[in-house]
Amino acid sequence: MIYREYCTIDEENGKPGKIEFHYPENFNFAYDVVDRIAKSDPEKKALVWCNTEGDERILSFSDISRMSIRYAHVLLDNGIARGDRVIVALRRHYQYWPLAVALHRIGAVMIPVTHMLTSSDYAYRLKTSEAKAAIVTPLGSTAENILSAVRSAGLATQLWTIERDIEGYRNFSKEEKDKSEELERIETKATDPMLIYFTSGTTGYPKGVVHDFTYPLAHIVTAACWQGAEDNGLHFTVAETGWAKASWGKIYGQWLAGSAVMAYDFDNFDPGQLVSVINRYGVTSFCAPPTVYRYLVKKGIEAMPTLRHASTAGEYLNPEIFQRFKEKTGLDLHEGYGQTETVLIAGNLKGVPAVDGSMGIPSPLYDVRIIDSDGCEVKRGERGEIAILPRDGKKPLGIFSGYLGNDNLYKEVWRDGVYHTGDSASMDENGYLWFMGRFDDIIKSGGFRIGPGEIEDILITHPAVLECSVIGIPDPLRGQAVKAIVHPKPGFEPTKELGKEIKDYCNSRLAEYKWIRKLSFTEGFPKTISGKIIKTELRKAESL
Repeated sequence: MIYREYCTIDEENGKPGKIEFHYPENFNFAYDVVDRIAKSDPEKKALVWCNTEGDERILSFSDISRMSIRYAHVLLDNGIARGDRVIVALRRHYQYWPLAVALHRIGAVMIPVTHMLTSSDYAYRLKTSEAKAAIVTPLGSTAENILSAVRSAGLATQLWTIERDIEGYRNFSKEEKDKSEELERIETKATDPMLIYFTSGTTGYPKGVVHDFTYPLAHIVTAACWQGAEDNGLHFTVAETGWAKASWGKIYGQWLAGSAVMAYDFDNFDPGQLVSVINRYGVTSFCAPPTVYRYLVKKGIEAMPTLRHASTAGEYLNPEIFQRFKEKTGLDLHEGYGQTETVLIAGNLKGVPAVDGSMGIPSPLYDVRIIDSDGCEVKRGERGEIAILPRDGKKPLGIFSGYLGNDNLYKEVWRDGVYHTGDSASMDENGYLWFMGRFDDIIKSGGFRIGPGEIEDILITHPAVLECSVIGIPDPLRGQAVKAIVHPKPGFEPTKELGKEIKDYCNSRLAEYKWIRKLSFTEGFPKTISGKIIKTELRKAESL
C-alpha cells in the first residue's frame, strides 16, 4: 500500500490514532502515486468499468499511466498548462480516470461538474472559473447545453467530447490515439490548486471550492479507515464523477490504499443492477448515500458474498434501514460525515463499533470540537456547531484552500482561527457525534446538496409570485424533498392549477435533482425585523 510512504497512522486499541504525513514539496498524485504503482506493479488493477450495454474495460495502473500521458499531450499541444482550469463532465465514463490523472500531471486545475445541469448552470461555472477548456460526455443534452452556454456568453472555451463527433466539438478520443507515451515530469507544488468543486450555498449562486495537491493524501483516512478499501480489493462508490463524492470514493484514497475502483456507467438507478455488478466483479467494499440503501432494502436485498464492508454518508439514515441491511447481509452500515470543503471529518471507523444513527468518532486528521456561538466548547450531549481546530498552528490536510474569487467568505468560515462547518451536532460521552442539522438552509435530497437560493431566484421570476421561500421537508426515500412556499401577487388566486403552473415553470429551468416536489401558498411570511424570511418557522410549521 503506497500510502505508507506518505503517512504514518498509529493504531490505538485497534482503531486509527495519530496520523503524520511526510511528502515532498512537489507531491503530485499522477507521478507519485499512479506512475510509481505502474512502475513497481504494472499489472495491478486500477479500474474495473462496465455499462448497461454490456461494455467492459479493466485497466491496470500501467494502462492509466500510459493513457494519461497521451491525454496530457493533447492538452499541452492545445495550450492547456499549469494553472489553467478545465471543466470535466464525463458522467461515469472510463475516460474520466486517465483524464483526471492527465490534468494533475500537467498541473491544470480540474473542475468536475455533473451532466445534470442546465445551460445557465454551465454558463455560470464557465464564466466564474474562466475555464480554458471543457471535456464532456457525448450522451444526453450535456454537449448541447455547454455549447449553448459558451456561445451565449461569448466565451472562447476549447470544447472536446469523447468517442463521437459532435458539431462544435473536437473529438478527444481521436486526438489522443497516436500521441506519445513518454513525457518528462512537469514540476508542480503541493500547494498549487488541483481541483475545484462548485457547491451550493444558502443564498445566491454556488461557490467554487478549491483544493490543492495534498487533497488526495487526506483521503487515505476516507478510504482505508472508513470505507474499508483494502489492498487488491475492489471498492465501489455509486457517485457520478461530477460530484465531490467521486473524489471521496472513486480514485484518490482507494488507489493510495492499493484498491481497484469499480465504476458502473448507468443512467437510471436500478438496485438489482447494482447488486448484479457487485456480485459479477467481486466488489469487496461499497459506499452509497442512504437513498440507495433505502431502495435496496425496499426491493429486497440479494446475497452479496464478496462484500466485506458497507458505508454511507450524505443524509439521515433511518435506523430501520440500518437494522434491516445488517439482518440481510451481516454487515454494519458505517456512517460518515464530511463536506465538499473537507475530507472525512467523522465516521464509524475501522476498529470502532458502528453505532446506529451516529456519524461516528472524529477522524484522526482533525481536532473536532462542538462549540457554541462564542466559540467555547459545549458540554457532552449538548448541541453546538461542528468546528475543526488547527494543529500545531497549521491548517490540517484535506481542508480546502479557498473559495474561488471570494476571500471574504473563506475568512468567514475560518474566523478566529477555527474552521466553522455550519453543521450542528452533539458529542456523547463516548466521543460519538450525532448530527442535528444545518445552521444554514442547505437542503440534502437524495444525496445532493441543494441551495434554496438557486431555486428562489427562478421562482421569483414567475409573474404570479410576489414572495417565495424554499425549504427541505422530510421525504421517506430522498431524506428531504424540495418544497416551495409562494405568496402570490394580487390578482392571482392560489389554486391547484396555478401551483402546477409555477412548479412546471421552475422545474423546466432547473436540473432534475433540484426539482420542486411540493408547493403551497401563503398569505404572508414570518420575518425578522430586517425583513428576512424566517425559514426555521416555515420548517417548524411543516412538522406540526
